[in-house]
Amino acid sequence: MIDDALLEILVCPADRGPLLLVDDGRELYNPRLRRAYRIEDGIPVLLVDEARDVDDDEHGRFTGQGRPAAPQ
Repeated sequence: MIDDALLEILVCPADRGPLLLVDDGRELYNPRLRRAYRIEDGIPVLLVDEARDVDDDEHGRFTGQGRPAAPQ
């Protein structure tokens, strides 16, 4: 699980916007670009090339459950 203090400072590497912690803490999600970044062993993999695209159904699920980081 990502610590709240760390979540507050993490941003998307593509657009520098805040991320949502989703999928029971297994991913960080950028709802603006619909891209998800995995978390491996508690470490976010914030590489643009490693992010995955999210479809409409998953986007709706993520935006309904996500906990946003504080804006910078």
